[in-house]
Amino acid sequence: MKLPLTTQRFFDEAGAISRFTGRFFHEAFRPRYEIAEFINQCFIIGYRSLPLVGLTGFIMGLVLTMQLRPSLVDYGVESELPAMVGIAIIREIGPVLTALIFAGKIGSSIGAELGSMKVTEQIDAMEVSGTNPYKYLVVTRVLATTLMLPLLVLLGDAISLYGAFMGVNIKTNTSFTLYYTQVFDALAFSDVIPAFVKSFFFGFAVGIIGCFKGFNSSKGTEGVGRSANSAVVVSSLMVFVLDLLAVQVTDLLGLN
Repeated sequence: MKLPLTTQRFFDEAGAISRFTGRFFHEAFRPRYEIAEFINQCFIIGYRSLPLVGLTGFIMGLVLTMQLRPSLVDYGVESELPAMVGIAIIREIGPVLTALIFAGKIGSSIGAELGSMKVTEQIDAMEVSGTNPYKYLVVTRVLATTLMLPLLVLLGDAISLYGAFMGVNIKTNTSFTLYYTQVFDALAFSDVIPAFVKSFFFGFAVGIIGCFKGFNSSKGTEGVGRSANSAVVVSSLMVFVLDLLAVQVTDLLGLN
């Protein structure tokens, strides 16, 4: 029985991404190492994403606190507000929301940049000149996204907790020391470590999908826009899939 065309395209693309990922692991650990380009990508991908991640994290912490307070007041457990907000941000909301913002900003940027280079034949010119375009363009960007997203998650969580502290103090007067004591007393390593580890996988997924879409762009400028758009959509979807898998793994390991 012949599969529907949409299903065939799905499996074709899944296979192509798998081969693209396999080539990454083949190329990443072989010289020549593009150290300068890797550092440049870390600056572009990590440092320049910090303002957006920080602002979003601050607003998220503030709004989450303001939304949770009325329900906790109704049940007479308003004192548990810092602990609940801290656990929610560290375990789930912080990593996933930061990864989605990262996918929107960096995934589209990588897809559009490599797509433009593909359709203007710059990648072909690099091959002719003796440069390995996969190692220079793909490996450096994927390594940068894999390493920078966990750092952005840590900084975003910290800023979110500060935003939550501001939200707590809108209607009460809680000291900074008391607030953070309540937050960290409620947290355990089983809350922090899985959330930190899965952010590496989020970063890798965003980088590899953005590079795949850009590296395989076609049909001129229209294809560049399509590559940028599909990079965001697919990488955002992968963030949710990986998060679901991470929850299942941590549950099997007894870390939930």
